[in-house]
Amino acid sequence: MPAQKGKDLLLKLGDGAGAFVTVAGLRARQISLGADAVDVTHAESAGRWRELLAGAGVRRATVSGAGVFRNEASDAQVRACFFADALRDWQIVVPGFGVIQGPFQIRALDYRGDHATELTFDLTLESAGALAFTPA
Repeated sequence: MPAQKGKDLLLKLGDGAGAFVTVAGLRARQISLGADAVDVTHAESAGRWRELLAGAGVRRATVSGAGVFRNEASDAQVRACFFADALRDWQIVVPGFGVIQGPFQIRALDYRGDHATELTFDLTLESAGALAFTPA
C-alpha cells in the first residue's frame, strides 16, 4: 500500500436509515484493534507451553482522534450521541485501506480552543458489537 494522506481519514455517523453522514475529518487519529486470548493451558500441555483456544475471546476496536467538526450540525449530532450514551453505527473511512463499520459508543468527547484559532475536539469511540471491514 502506498503512503496515504492522513487528512483523508473521515468519521461518518449513521443516520439510522442506512446512510452515513460525514461529521468530521480527523487531524490526528488512531485505530486500535485488539483481542483477548483464552488460555487453556493444563498440566499435560506439551512442554508446559501455553495453549490458546482458537476463535475464543473478546475482540474490540477503539478509534480516537482529534479534529474539527464539519459544521454546527455535525457537532450537535455527535454531542447528542454522547449525552444519550447511544450506540450508533459509525464508519471510519481510511483511504487506500478500507472502511470499518459497525456500532460504537462515544467514551470521551473533549473540546478545546485557543483564543486565535478554531474550536477542536478529541473523540474516543469503543466498539459495541460486530464490526465489518470492507477493503479499499
